[in-house]
Amino acid sequence: MTDVEAAVEAAFHEEWGQIVATLIRVTGGDWDLAEECAQHAFAQALDRWRRDGVPRRPGAWLTTTARHRALDVLRRTTVEAGRLREAAVLTPREEPSDPAADDADDSGVHDDRLRLIFTCCHPALSMEARVALTLRTLAGLTTPEIARAFLVPEATMAQRLVRAKRKIRNAGIPYRVPPAHLLPERTTGVLGVVYLLFNEGYAATSGADLVRANLCAEAVRLARVLARLMPDEPEVLGLLALLLLHDARRGSRVDVHGDLVTLEDQDRTAWDRAAIDEGAALLETALRRRRPGPYQIQAAIAACHTTAATAEATDWAEIAALYGELARHVPTAVVRLNRAVAVGMAEGPQAGLALVADLEASGELDGVHLLPATRADLLRRMGRTAEAAESYARALDLVGNGAERRFLQKRLATGL
Repeated sequence: MTDVEAAVEAAFHEEWGQIVATLIRVTGGDWDLAEECAQHAFAQALDRWRRDGVPRRPGAWLTTTARHRALDVLRRTTVEAGRLREAAVLTPREEPSDPAADDADDSGVHDDRLRLIFTCCHPALSMEARVALTLRTLAGLTTPEIARAFLVPEATMAQRLVRAKRKIRNAGIPYRVPPAHLLPERTTGVLGVVYLLFNEGYAATSGADLVRANLCAEAVRLARVLARLMPDEPEVLGLLALLLLHDARRGSRVDVHGDLVTLEDQDRTAWDRAAIDEGAALLETALRRRRPGPYQIQAAIAACHTTAATAEATDWAEIAALYGELARHVPTAVVRLNRAVAVGMAEGPQAGLALVADLEASGELDGVHLLPATRADLLRRMGRTAEAAESYARALDLVGNGAERRFLQKRLATGL
């Protein structure tokens, strides 16, 4: 990969969401045109930056190029003349990537990306459509990546995205952060978007790298904005606490070669203590509201890990109990799988394996590599290496991320 190609790729990860969000506003809500013009700008960057060099502010260059393309398209389309007149009030001197240059909506929030999330999370859309659309437009995930995250076929996800955009257009859903009295009905969907955005960055569904730092940073940034917007909502504070507690360990999750490092083997001195302290303080503030929810419970689980001085000092019994409470709020197979891991650590691998067997019998996680990988690890801890090898091999057939694949291969190659 050349230096210019690397610069374009880095700009895509860092700037895509801001560019698309700005263009949706500039084009008067034409989502497809916004994405097309953003893609055009990145294609132009490959040619222009080779000739002229990488600009000092790549995001501003890309936004300006994409905006000019959008305005040219609107000028050529007479039926869009009214939309053009509205978009043309942006003067050449304004910097679209600067939130301070944006018009505030009636919430008083100057942030196109936050407008984008709240628009995507309108209650007229299904939860799956809200999250998928935001991951596509804000994070720049491809349709196949989002499909894998949702465990659905690519064609199904493509249709879901098209229907969501059509629903926003036909229903006239406004591109804004709603006023205060409408915020509660949007909060669950918005928090779900930010949570899944962080998860995709923290453990990418595909690609060579386990971690996509830009997505983690974007999710934390958006969670901070939400916390400022809704400071009395304990689940908003809980989500920010959860992301900070996880993000504090991000740098130690892979080694210098990009290979996965398990939690028990991570260098705890390399964890970000400031982020841990901030997350713990936010969690304490949220819990004082006495309205526990799934993000606060998950933050409490993360706090058990990050506050333990050593892996051996981890309070696995408390973590197992917290996962049991989480299952009351979020009764999913993935939560039950995580509880099986915690029970296996607290009570012994045989106890965890029994819970994994129940999940296997249910068929709820068929095709998900985490199930056979967890079974393999429990069997390995019991010394049942032949059975563990079979489960690791099954997990290898299902895993999509390169770092996780290398980890599973290493388990097999080193005799477990």
